[in-house]
Amino acid sequence: MIETTPGAFPETIPVTFTLNGRAVTVSVEPLRRLTEVLREDLGLIGTKVGCDAGDCGACTVLIDGAPVCACMVPAGRVQGAEVETVEGLSAPDGTLSALQDAFLRYGAAQCGICTPGMLMAATALLRRTPHPSEGQVIRALGGVLCRCTGYRKIIAAVMHANDPVPDALEPPAGVAVGTRVDRLDGPPKVRGTDRFGADAWPDDALRVRVVRSPHARARFTVGDLDAFVAGHPGLVRVLTAADVPGRNRFGVIPPLADQPVFAEEEARYRGDAVAAVVGEDAVVRALDLAALPIDWEPLAPLTSPAAARAEGSPLLHAGRPGNVLARGLVETGSVLAALFEPDPDIVRVAGHATTPFVEHAPIEPEAGYARRVGDGIEIVACTQAPYMDRDDMAAILGLPLEAVVIRPTAVGGGFGTKLDLSVQPFVALAAWVTGRPARMVYSRGESMRATTKRHPARLSARVAARRSTGRLVGMDFEGTFDTGAYASWGPTVANRVPVHASGPYHMPAYRAASVAVHTHNPPSGAFRGFGVPQTAVLQETLFDELADAIGFDRLAFRIVNALQVGTPTVTGQVFTQGVGIRACLEALSDDWVRSRAEAAGFNASARRDGRPERRGVGVAGMWYGCGNTALPNPSTIRVGLRADGTLCLHQGAVDIGQGSNTVIAQICADALGLPLDRITRVAADTDITPDAGKTSASRQTFVTGKAALLAGQALRSTILRRLNAPADARLHLDGTRLSAGDRALDLRTLADEADARGYVLAAAETFDPPTLPLDAKGQGEPYAAFGWGAHLAEVRVDLELGRVIVDRMTCAHDVGRAVNPTLIEGQVEGGVAQGLGLALMEAYIPGRSETLHDYLIPTAGDMPEIRTILVEDPDAHGPYGAKGIGEQVLIPTAPAILNAIRDATGVTVRDLPVTPDRLRAALARAQAGTRP
Repeated sequence: MIETTPGAFPETIPVTFTLNGRAVTVSVEPLRRLTEVLREDLGLIGTKVGCDAGDCGACTVLIDGAPVCACMVPAGRVQGAEVETVEGLSAPDGTLSALQDAFLRYGAAQCGICTPGMLMAATALLRRTPHPSEGQVIRALGGVLCRCTGYRKIIAAVMHANDPVPDALEPPAGVAVGTRVDRLDGPPKVRGTDRFGADAWPDDALRVRVVRSPHARARFTVGDLDAFVAGHPGLVRVLTAADVPGRNRFGVIPPLADQPVFAEEEARYRGDAVAAVVGEDAVVRALDLAALPIDWEPLAPLTSPAAARAEGSPLLHAGRPGNVLARGLVETGSVLAALFEPDPDIVRVAGHATTPFVEHAPIEPEAGYARRVGDGIEIVACTQAPYMDRDDMAAILGLPLEAVVIRPTAVGGGFGTKLDLSVQPFVALAAWVTGRPARMVYSRGESMRATTKRHPARLSARVAARRSTGRLVGMDFEGTFDTGAYASWGPTVANRVPVHASGPYHMPAYRAASVAVHTHNPPSGAFRGFGVPQTAVLQETLFDELADAIGFDRLAFRIVNALQVGTPTVTGQVFTQGVGIRACLEALSDDWVRSRAEAAGFNASARRDGRPERRGVGVAGMWYGCGNTALPNPSTIRVGLRADGTLCLHQGAVDIGQGSNTVIAQICADALGLPLDRITRVAADTDITPDAGKTSASRQTFVTGKAALLAGQALRSTILRRLNAPADARLHLDGTRLSAGDRALDLRTLADEADARGYVLAAAETFDPPTLPLDAKGQGEPYAAFGWGAHLAEVRVDLELGRVIVDRMTCAHDVGRAVNPTLIEGQVEGGVAQGLGLALMEAYIPGRSETLHDYLIPTAGDMPEIRTILVEDPDAHGPYGAKGIGEQVLIPTAPAILNAIRDATGVTVRDLPVTPDRLRAALARAQAGTRP
């Protein structure tokens, strides 16, 4: 081994080591990170980088058989060592290892960014312990973070990796929907060959770094940049607002686009971009950005909605009085009568809740590159919304839409944050101005400073029910949301929240008002639920208090009030089918009775023995509208056959880990009546795939899936007409021979009929869910379908330490039709993980929690046992009855946990997260001589 005394090294040294069984020698700076050597010098992109600090574990490799974070290992340290990466797990002929195969079977790889690190940590364990216990697996994986899966399927895959494997059976034609098909894009994820934003760029690409405001609010002046560039050989350009050829503004809602590519004169939040340096890789990497000639004049920031709305407060944006971005309102019935007129049978409760900024924390930081192609630009980056990116980038560059091409990479988690532009403007401007390709990778700190967050909320509500019947009679709700410096998705949150604040219950009298307010905080955007998870925290904990006040069982109270077919929602929408909330709640009944009895017995014993631990059980319901709120929401899918027999599905929906690449193909295959393995997916690309809309709002399975169904059916009809075959004929595709029953043709004979895309038979269809606009009082039909669900949480609370452990979650969800049960379970488990983080540990504080060491997300050791119950109440609008599931699974988790804490302790805590100090303080305030 080489000593690492500072200053002891030549500029480069030869380092020889064994890499995946092969001797290699590289000439490197001895203190260079091993991740850089593996990825950039040796081309092994399977070792991912999520933090460069040893916090996330995505870069885990084996050195002499031991798992280590390669980002923390200087290259000189592997002299003479044996290094193994994910690329070395498969056999020389490409056969997957037993562990890689188990990851596919169990659905353990979702987005795939953490998968190589998980595989390497697990490989080290399995070599020592071929059949490990759950505890051993959890300890072995404790250093690798995952934001998608909730860890449970990863744990199962490792535990059973060496078990006998049943023969895999490909579903026959027409029955892919409903089967546990392995993720179609899974093999590259477990091999480490999936290309994410930081995994590919042209060899001559320049590097881009952005200079960001260190202040929440500041005026600034920029000095002589030409002189600065001249004084730094290898630096090509420093870009500012003056270099933007088109509109120096972007935003996901075009009429409200207000975020500058580069701030002009005043920065509005800590992280606002003011300039970008562009140059040769080594020069830009080493550059001290603080050395740029930028003078800052810090100003007093508005750090809360209350301060921003105070009289005399400066406006962040002209034309938005009181710094109010948007308001939302839903109102029906006589709220005053329900909540304030005397009636001895009516019981009323009231309360408030607060939630903080929450960081998305995808393990993949934002990354990508751009290159100029003639008079156009090509941008290759991680994104959830390629067509939205295209439209914004065309405006920024002053180009026609057709001159901008967005080619999404694999996306290592998004959860909403990658709906907004990130690196795209900077790499595109750099490429446009310099004429050379340009690339950028956010550091973890930059990702956390610069990107959107979950809206902090301050909520209050009053709700009433009849003692005699248990029926809800009215609710009044107010919600204030900190939307930060720029609009982002603030209006969407403000509009969606009032629709959902009642929960999935019949509420005869209702008023819900929301407001999104600008502050000098980071922009708040979309984060898995658009404000509904925050709202559920208050509504569901109040419903527990109300049930207790009228003497009703808490689960029974929800069942009595659950929406049903024919019952109007708070917007006046009446569903004639597909309302599964009551079935979800009833599915929890047995676990509710069991867990309550077990908790009561445990607590009685603990009191007798003087032990400080208590158990509690909580339940919460949810509903969530699939797609945009009362707005057009179309997706288009194209499917076609080439003369060589290739069946192509042009699938423009971006899979960010949820499984849409697989689910949409399953739907289309069954609609066609051909086996799933005949489909070749053409990935999202604005140049060659039609617009399938953004990946958000639980819309891809429901909306794009329906477009895939329609396109598959249309192509099937075209084939049957061509063959003059009956509607029920069974299709076969064998090479270039296409047959239906006893009729057949050779596709090569149609070659002269091929369209511009090379298809001899093709179809494209669009689906836009039917909705009706909301009127001034929020009455209308905002969504064609809702997803429904309920969670039951079982927790342990240490009354002395204030520590909460979630032991078990039972999750019932109405998915309409379970297109792929394995993928749905993975979504449920991942949603539980994020809901647990929201409830107990996560809070982003600008300037203080900008690493994955300081910002806590759940680890494998934090996760409870999770049981998923799939309810299938089909929705006529969905493909084969399917509904969305992505956001739904997070929403009831936190309130169920909070209700379980109250059940265990007798105290209600609604200021999130419920950290040990907050819970101890609440217990101390509530204590009156008798312990709970």
